[in-house]
Amino acid sequence: MSAAAAPIVPSDPGRPGSGGRLAWLDALRGVGATAVVAEHLLPWFLPGLRPYWFSLGVYGILVFFLVSGYIIPTSLERHGDVRAFWISRIFRLYPLYLAVIGLVLALAWWVPVRGEVPRDGSAVAAHATMLLDVVSVGGVADTMWTLSYEMVFYLMVTALFLVGAHRRSGALAVGFAGASVVVGLVASGAALRGGWPAYVTGALFAAGLACVLWGRARTAAACVLGVMALAALVLSSRVPWLGVAVLAVMFAGTAIRRWEEGAGGLWPVAVTAALVVLAPLWAIEGGWWWVRADVWITTIALAAATFAGGMALRGRRLPRAVVWLGLVSYSLYLVHHPLLKYFTEVTGDLRRAEPAYQVAMSALALALVLGVSALAYRYVERPGQAWGRRLGRRPDRPDRPDRPDRPDRRAASGARAGLRQG
Repeated sequence: MSAAAAPIVPSDPGRPGSGGRLAWLDALRGVGATAVVAEHLLPWFLPGLRPYWFSLGVYGILVFFLVSGYIIPTSLERHGDVRAFWISRIFRLYPLYLAVIGLVLALAWWVPVRGEVPRDGSAVAAHATMLLDVVSVGGVADTMWTLSYEMVFYLMVTALFLVGAHRRSGALAVGFAGASVVVGLVASGAALRGGWPAYVTGALFAAGLACVLWGRARTAAACVLGVMALAALVLSSRVPWLGVAVLAVMFAGTAIRRWEEGAGGLWPVAVTAALVVLAPLWAIEGGWWWVRADVWITTIALAAATFAGGMALRGRRLPRAVVWLGLVSYSLYLVHHPLLKYFTEVTGDLRRAEPAYQVAMSALALALVLGVSALAYRYVERPGQAWGRRLGRRPDRPDRPDRPDRPDRRAASGARAGLRQG
């Protein structure tokens, strides 16, 4: 697993205007997208410019997970309807995801699928759920592993929402941060190995999500899915401490939102950051450069400062280019790594080429990536989102949460009011 990839997952519909209500979130995704592309482009094209005093890839991971943590629970509360929320998620993520899988498989005769992908049904099951990394299955595109942690977060937030525990974000952030330290000390890798975790999670995911969407035993099914996701994260993921730390960061993003709404303090965020700094204890001993104390702390500090800077610029006009990068960031995330592979397959190894030639090829590769990302957003992402909105509005059985959830309708109403004021 590489630390270079970051999950650039669209969290909520942004507006193209540079001064829109959610433009600052798009701008943050744009900054993160640029960091991720740079992390993958520099070693292949301009290796002398790659920084080692902080990790571009982990920086992008932290920024994007903070954004997801900030907006995803609020998006669910705004819907007040887990069926509409999941239809939105499915049609926002899967069309492009499946298109990239199809592209990589179609060109496997030229650039073979990476060896980390099992040649059996476990790969199909893991890709179907997006729970790739938490069941130790490599994705057909290198960057897909980070989507696993987004999916775990969605499953857990859904369960918490349905049992009325979704507002305990600060406690959850601190709890997961502390757990990441413990897991980092006792687990150096997956305890459950082989293909069977992918099959089991695949079957539970399909059955549980069907119940969530159609309302049959919805709360019970969501709780099973949440427990399954957490168990897989700890027991069968490639790097257990990292997955638990990622959940801590995401719930810290939610805690920031609660603080902004006046529903909590910032002290859980500070405690979470301090514990996450301590989390990679085993990894430091293992010699991974990006978790050395100086690199790890600097990377965390830069990500936190970036998110804080984005919040400070809310409502102000932001550079259109950065906001646009945020809008196409999911496409950019999924397509850039395969495209860079194909590009270098044509040009050959550029690491020892003349600097002027490296710069020229970098500019050409970047133009290709941005162009294809724009097309993917226009012709794959946006139509998928439109289908999701239509299906989410389709008349259906009233969404009747189980009895314990009814008091939280007031919370959902409050969240909608908060979004209108944001």
